[in-house]
Amino acid sequence: MGQRAPWGAGTHHVTVAPAKRRILETANRLFYDDGIRSVGIDRLISESGVTKATFYKHYGSKDRLIVEYISQRHNLAQEQVEELIREKGDPQSALRALIDLTVAEVVSPGFRGCAFINAATEFTDSRHAVRVIVSDHREWYAETLSDLLKQLGHPLPGDGGDELVLARDGVMTGGYAGDPIAATTAYVRVVNRVLERPAS
Repeated sequence: MGQRAPWGAGTHHVTVAPAKRRILETANRLFYDDGIRSVGIDRLISESGVTKATFYKHYGSKDRLIVEYISQRHNLAQEQVEELIREKGDPQSALRALIDLTVAEVVSPGFRGCAFINAATEFTDSRHAVRVIVSDHREWYAETLSDLLKQLGHPLPGDGGDELVLARDGVMTGGYAGDPIAATTAYVRVVNRVLERPAS
């Protein structure tokens, strides 16, 4: 398998107007690199190379663009994971490939942490659309991991899935705030302990 794009990054396979796509691609880069709140509409418009009228025609407001940004991240992550599982063909290989994907992302140039965790920290209201999408994303990922663990005969697949998600949270945060090599090494150790848990 070739080099994959960072988690949730890339181009979604949906036909959209070129200007709308440029705006979303620009938002994807700026929101991830600099933070959602800190990037203003004027900068989005300028770096997208569109007019203000075009921006409002396609998105209407920055809030709508933010929701589209995090929704696209979620959709792309789902596509990547589902494709990887299909390619690998068995749960053991798929789980290991998902772990490798996380490690590769954390040590990649320009890594700024998990886009979903970053987004959640900027929106304190758990009822906000962004927080709802982040919550749905995390639930989907935990269920995906739990299903793979169940296929492997893991004694506690639900607990194991939750533990792997929390381990991923840790490496995403620690890999950005500290030493990514140390963080990913510790992450792999934790993952191995989860995968090797003996049947009760």
